[in-house]
Amino acid sequence: MIPATSLSGKKVALFGLGGSGIATARALIDGGADVTAWDDNPESVTKAGAQGISTVDLRQVDWSGFASFVLSPGVPLTHPKPHWTVDLARGAGVEVIGDIELFARERRRASPDAPFIAITGTNGKSTTTALTAHMLSSAGRDTQMGGNIGRAVMTLDPPTPDRHYVVECSSYQIDLAPSVNPTAGLLLNLTPDHLDRHGTMQHYAAIKERLVAGSETAIIGVDDIYCAQVADRLERAGHDVIRISKRLAVTDGYFADGFALLRAQGGRITQIATLEDIGSLRGQHNAQNALAAVAACLRVGLDLKDIQHGLDSFPGLAHRMEQIGRKGNVLFVNDSKATNADAAAPALSSFPRIYWIAGGLPKEGGIEPLRSFFPRIARAYLIGEAAPAFSATLGEAVPYEISGTLAAAVEHAAADAAKDEAGDVVVLLSPACASFDQFKNFEVRGDAFRAAVLALDGIEPIGGTR
Repeated sequence: MIPATSLSGKKVALFGLGGSGIATARALIDGGADVTAWDDNPESVTKAGAQGISTVDLRQVDWSGFASFVLSPGVPLTHPKPHWTVDLARGAGVEVIGDIELFARERRRASPDAPFIAITGTNGKSTTTALTAHMLSSAGRDTQMGGNIGRAVMTLDPPTPDRHYVVECSSYQIDLAPSVNPTAGLLLNLTPDHLDRHGTMQHYAAIKERLVAGSETAIIGVDDIYCAQVADRLERAGHDVIRISKRLAVTDGYFADGFALLRAQGGRITQIATLEDIGSLRGQHNAQNALAAVAACLRVGLDLKDIQHGLDSFPGLAHRMEQIGRKGNVLFVNDSKATNADAAAPALSSFPRIYWIAGGLPKEGGIEPLRSFFPRIARAYLIGEAAPAFSATLGEAVPYEISGTLAAAVEHAAADAAKDEAGDVVVLLSPACASFDQFKNFEVRGDAFRAAVLALDGIEPIGGTR
């Protein structure tokens, strides 16, 4: 726990008493703040009260006495309209902040030189965060990982000069962290997302930009126009900017050429690492993730030997192109996190011959955007509510069966792939659908796939399989 001493002796309102909200309330109380908390969910209020957190309906209190209002990032700050608590706070002139802001203030108070890497972007945040933390910890650095992944940021260990922080930041969290100032701020990419909460793409991009604008070094992926413009704008303003690209040979920065990760510096290009034979980092999208992590780790002092070792030993994240096992020439991959067509595209682009398990609760547009990958698919196994629509899209372009259930799809795909004489093939769960027709969430769906694969006769689990 990091005590939030920056608000010691002050009255603080807090709204949102989920897991991270309760953790933040505890950090404020431990730091000496007088906390008044509330939630729209009566069960959350009861749970917080049982843990000694003072709960009062914030509609019934005098806001003039509060120094700060701490808002859960899941609660609307601006769009489609501000939450009622935000209106009350602003009406009383009370600052509205979140847990990332509290962390930034505590770091500045206790140990401003503690290395702090903050990561954002539309896609790839979690993989890049986990990879960066893995490289640091495998090199023997005291490493704390949290934020929008894993542990709530205020539950991490308190800052010390040699303690490294790797924090994933969502746009919602950045919006509530006006003074966040990482050692290295990473902006991976920007595509339209969460516009229901941000109103416009321009507003969404501007929020993401704040993270890198406040950093000592801004590491920015320049493969989309929004991020390229951010990099140019910050550089013109005098910021230290490092550009990365998964597909362009940048003149100064880091880029990928096949498996090679290259650094361009002063007109000279050198190879700094390779992704060859690293199954957990397949695909061009993972080249971008790796480049960002490498640039960040170099910024905080890792050497190239430690970086290559960290890349080689990275197990990957569950449900994101997670390698489960092998049986002969067949690799089994769990990409259950791919809940729409765009999310499934990276996995489909990473393997030449695929036995594809797809389907679930369909999203708008279906799998039509994936048509360019159809030549890679040896056969498709369709499950859930989307099966009829997906079969219509596949038509005569791809052989398919309507398997119905995930268990049947795994059994049939494994049997068919075992007969394939084309060399290495993959049985890939990348559903391009939500899970809610048959599973509670994509994690449960991925766990079911993993269990079905590991139950196959003759399967060889891949190291790190959960």
